[in-house]
Amino acid sequence: MHPKIFQIGSFYLPTYGVILALAYLTGIALLVRKAEREGLPRERIVDLSLSILAAAIIGAKLLLAIVDFSEYRRDPRSALELLRSGGVFQGGLIAATIVGLWYIRRHRLPMWKVADMAAPSIALGEAIGRWGCFSAGCCYGKETSAPWAITFTDPFAHEAVGTPLGVPLHPTQIYLSVNALLLFAVCQIVYRRKSFDGQVFWIYVLGYAITRGFIESFRGDLVRGFVIPDVLSTAQFIGILMAAASIAMLVVLARRARAAA
Repeated sequence: MHPKIFQIGSFYLPTYGVILALAYLTGIALLVRKAEREGLPRERIVDLSLSILAAAIIGAKLLLAIVDFSEYRRDPRSALELLRSGGVFQGGLIAATIVGLWYIRRHRLPMWKVADMAAPSIALGEAIGRWGCFSAGCCYGKETSAPWAITFTDPFAHEAVGTPLGVPLHPTQIYLSVNALLLFAVCQIVYRRKSFDGQVFWIYVLGYAITRGFIESFRGDLVRGFVIPDVLSTAQFIGILMAAASIAMLVVLARRARAAA
């Protein structure tokens, strides 16, 4: 774990930020490449990508502020950590989806076709970005005796995000990265064989909702809140809603495709 690439005086370059930037750029490059193959205007897709990027950053931080509101109310100074924190991925995904669909509709792009192209980019971006979480020590797991456990030792991680030091933990950041990489592979396969537009995107959302809910059970940083104490976390509850919405949209879009055929 190396939360800082280098430090000069009080200034430091966070590893998390650098890896996150790499994740965003990789995802955007993949989306633009797919758009060019589909004959869509490059400029519109780049603008769409930047809009989604901004929405993802704001949405992730906003959801973190909501679930940690009691902590920020108790200690207003801790709200400054929002500037350094990546936030909650689900908040970013929801905000990015809303803004993305609005942009697509406004500029009359093929909505679900573009959403299908974006799904692999989102998955690949998370697969890369989670290594930023690992380097910073955030999104850490519960204590475990598993042979693949990871032990964090950098005091900065404990000060910044409360990472337990000297304790073997589940490497949940790596679980999430591998999971995202598998979802990326699934999206790529479905993209080549899809039977209707929107299928790839909603399969990604469904797959993420289910797998994130499972991985959440290994997380040790669940101070972010529960809907049902010690039973259903905020992220798992949001995942249930996302899964339900995904199933509904897959059914609706499949029926529309059959009717059009």
